[in-house]
Amino acid sequence: MLGIVVWGLALGQALLITGNILLVSVTALIGQSIAPQGLATVPVALQFLGLMSSTLPAALLMGRLGRKKGFLLGNVVGVIGAGLAFYAVSESLFLLFCLSTFLLGIAIGFGQQYRFAATEHAPSHKAPQAISLIMGAGVIAAVLGPNMAIWFEYLFPDVQYLGAFAVLFVLYVLTTLLIYFLPLKPLSVDERASSPRSYGQLLRQPPLIGAIAAGAIGYGVMVLIMTATPLAMHSGGFKFGDTAIVIQWHVLGMFLPSFLTGKLISRFGSYAIIQLGCVLLLACIVINQLGQSYSIYMVALILLGVGWNFTFIGATTLLTQCYEPADKARVQGVNDLIVFSFSAAASVLAGYWHNLFGWEMLNLMMVPAIVVAMLALIVTQRRPIKEMSALN
Repeated sequence: MLGIVVWGLALGQALLITGNILLVSVTALIGQSIAPQGLATVPVALQFLGLMSSTLPAALLMGRLGRKKGFLLGNVVGVIGAGLAFYAVSESLFLLFCLSTFLLGIAIGFGQQYRFAATEHAPSHKAPQAISLIMGAGVIAAVLGPNMAIWFEYLFPDVQYLGAFAVLFVLYVLTTLLIYFLPLKPLSVDERASSPRSYGQLLRQPPLIGAIAAGAIGYGVMVLIMTATPLAMHSGGFKFGDTAIVIQWHVLGMFLPSFLTGKLISRFGSYAIIQLGCVLLLACIVINQLGQSYSIYMVALILLGVGWNFTFIGATTLLTQCYEPADKARVQGVNDLIVFSFSAAASVLAGYWHNLFGWEMLNLMMVPAIVVAMLALIVTQRRPIKEMSALN
């Protein structure tokens, strides 16, 4: 059985992801209403910048202060960001709104450490299930996030979407209280006493390179195809409601398998599940070459979501086996910096590449990247790390 801390972290993750999806649902629309011409997506870009810039510092800070203080700091930044966003939207202050989304991006970056913290509070043979439970919290967020944007759109009748940031503020406050009362472990003696290896030494480990490559490429491919899908469906004459349903099922495909992924990793090993995820990503691309019907988009995007789930959870599990306690913060921070840099780049390139190359070619361009990830895993598996006994 997984302990109360892991379940508490899963609840915290559910609250944070709900807030993230709520934020994504309204940020661009608010930017469109209060931004100078041509700058509507700047708040979204600053959110990604905040996320990218905080991943490595968040991990290193927790390596010095411990998980509880690190998570509390991240959530306090989120509370401040949500409060500033509420005021900025109410007063139509674009620059302040940009600052608030940057701070909220930083808070999201701190929240990426929940999955690693879960492995530290679970028995070693239950680590894959702990990661899966944290990721499975996204199912709740997939349902609540968009609906909250709708339910609270006119909570304050005079200012559209203002209610979303009131809700976001409450979600961060609740998560802060949850973390405060959760009995997270302090830093271990090994973490405090040992000296970490250099980044050069760490990145010369083949299994670590394989884990980072799989996580980054899997995430980047998923974000790029997912982001381009609404553009392709719009070009094909589909209604917004059709696109929304396809994306919703894609998000469920991303998170719903999490309740089984950990058990599959425990039975078959991290490498096998990551490779299966890559195969599903390739299957998505193949299906997208067959046409642009509603059913094709639906099947392809579900496969894309499940493929991401297997590659990301598998890569995270593999990563946790690639470092000593003293190296934990550096490895986790570098991994998240690379992974989320890939996802940010993919989100920026999706629209440009779709316009330049078209939907089918955009998909085909992802094949070499996926093959690189698969080959990297094959090469690194020949120099295996000491796997958990349950995974052998």
